[in-house]
Amino acid sequence: MSFIDQLDPELRAVVEKLPVDRPLDLKEIPAARGKMKKMVTALLANLPAVEGVTGRDQLVPGLQGDPTVRVRVYRPDDQPRNLPALYWIHGGGYVMGDIEQDDRLMKQLVRRIGCVAVSVDYRLAPEHPFPAPVEDCYAGLKWLFGHAHELGVEPARIAIGGASGGGGLAAGLALLARDRREVQVAFQLLIYPMIDDRNATPASHAITDPRMWNRESNRLGWKAYLGRGGGGADVSPYAAAARATDLKNLPPAYIPVGALDLFVDENIEYAQRLIQAGVPTELHVYPGAFHGFDLFAPSAKVSKQFKADRDDALKRALHDTVG
Repeated sequence: MSFIDQLDPELRAVVEKLPVDRPLDLKEIPAARGKMKKMVTALLANLPAVEGVTGRDQLVPGLQGDPTVRVRVYRPDDQPRNLPALYWIHGGGYVMGDIEQDDRLMKQLVRRIGCVAVSVDYRLAPEHPFPAPVEDCYAGLKWLFGHAHELGVEPARIAIGGASGGGGLAAGLALLARDRREVQVAFQLLIYPMIDDRNATPASHAITDPRMWNRESNRLGWKAYLGRGGGGADVSPYAAAARATDLKNLPPAYIPVGALDLFVDENIEYAQRLIQAGVPTELHVYPGAFHGFDLFAPSAKVSKQFKADRDDALKRALHDTVG
């Protein structure tokens, strides 16, 4: 059965309307960035504004002489008390994307979850390969912890999260925070995370449709991020979390992914290894769903279920438990 034939019917209807020349060609990354920006703008253009949440930009110190890092802090206009927080890392295969693409999502989550959100605008590869992006993410997280009280944030209830490349950065950040022992993360929300540079799983070979984030896209994204081709023996687990040999003492994790996502095998394996390491982990695999399905088909039944499950997991993590 072909990739198209396996898709959820509502998602298939969306994919079949995508032009085959839509793919973001990472051989020309500046052009791909512009194309992605245009695509995201079109997806968001007709959606209503989210009221009752204000976002403001802040420049925070980089680490060890690195440039300042821009973060955007989202707070409810009627924030009555200290709230938990979500520290968010945008996606884009390590080479694309910005804070603006998830601006509406952050405002929605602030309203739905009852939290503060902080979104980080990290440097992108290939101009800034590993470790620059994850170090920028760490700098922003450290700033959030250091300024928690003035932001009205409970420092014991700070989650980190991201989607795709942002999910990969969040997974690497969780490992970095554990090992540096300067900040304590309460939860990690890893949305179809990009965590394995080796491209060796069956799914990584199977997903080749040019309308999707596919094997070739992934190979080029990892090459840009690592500064060389993936699959080498010395890749840091802070760059590719699937490389980590010790997953003990990480924060509880939630990992949702589509069954037809390039990353489904590496995500399932990572969830299994987290469980084996004693990390409370929840894994959701959505039948018939491709990478980023919730963005391309937000009104599909499976996308609505994905968002409801995600929001429920965040609410439970940030409001039902401490630490």
